[in-house]
Amino acid sequence: MKGLKLIKFISATAAVLSGFAIAAPAQTPGFALLDGLTQGEWTLKERGSREPGQKICLGNPELLLQIQHGNANCTRYVIENDPKKLRVSYKCGSAGQGVTEIKKESSGLVQIFSQGIRNNAPFSFTVEGRRTGSC
Repeated sequence: MKGLKLIKFISATAAVLSGFAIAAPAQTPGFALLDGLTQGEWTLKERGSREPGQKICLGNPELLLQIQHGNANCTRYVIENDPKKLRVSYKCGSAGQGVTEIKKESSGLVQIFSQGIRNNAPFSFTVEGRRTGSC
């Protein structure tokens, strides 16, 4: 009789716990660092370079996470996510993969380090991203 009560108790507990699991779906984390950036024209310039840099219109700041892979459909794994530092690993199928770290100095200035593989070739770069105007 005690065995039957134990089985009923375990079954009831499992049912309750599985109900909580169903009621609380997994949520993807937001990126507070990216949400705090000012939209507009940004210039990405290699640190220490005298070149003018690459201008981009920053509508979707998540593009900064995979600069070498552009709009490719990539899966992401968040390594570190706080308002001043964001580090993400991503995979883009046969297009390659990478790890990007963004450090925010202000809403208009970031430091970006990224490395990985693109089209079967390695890449590694450090750029300063600075808001330079409107799009």
